[in-house]
Amino acid sequence: MDQLEFEKLISIAIKREIEAYEFYKDVAEKVDDKSVKKIFSDLAGQEMGHHDLLERYRMDQSIAIKFKAPPDFKVAESVNEPLLTTSMKPADAIALAMKKEQQAVEFYRKLADMCDDPGVKDAYLNLANMETQHKSMLEKVFVDIGYPEEF
Repeated sequence: MDQLEFEKLISIAIKREIEAYEFYKDVAEKVDDKSVKKIFSDLAGQEMGHHDLLERYRMDQSIAIKFKAPPDFKVAESVNEPLLTTSMKPADAIALAMKKEQQAVEFYRKLADMCDDPGVKDAYLNLANMETQHKSMLEKVFVDIGYPEEF
């Protein structure tokens, strides 16, 4: 991958992390439920962490950013995207966040599918794995909230 391709790729990824951060921060500020506020504040912090990692990678490409593909439970794919409201319930907030992360995964996978350059393709797949980590974490939380075990 040449430097110009790298700059394009990393700029797209950084922009998407900023957009995700702003979305999660805005939701945290607007919702009434304290547990939903915390969930979205935590997600905003994680997105900013991804942003910072990508900025460090932009400056020093020798650092490795390999994201292992976590299990994808496909829960987000089976849930409708709820509307954003100030009175969202925690399960709806998690469902909304899952859908956003699912969309990010699909975005990077589509870009990878369109690539002929193996280096660029691998970079996009790594970014998809990064987003899948969030999606997987949210899916687990969603299942724990929506389907608690009872003994």
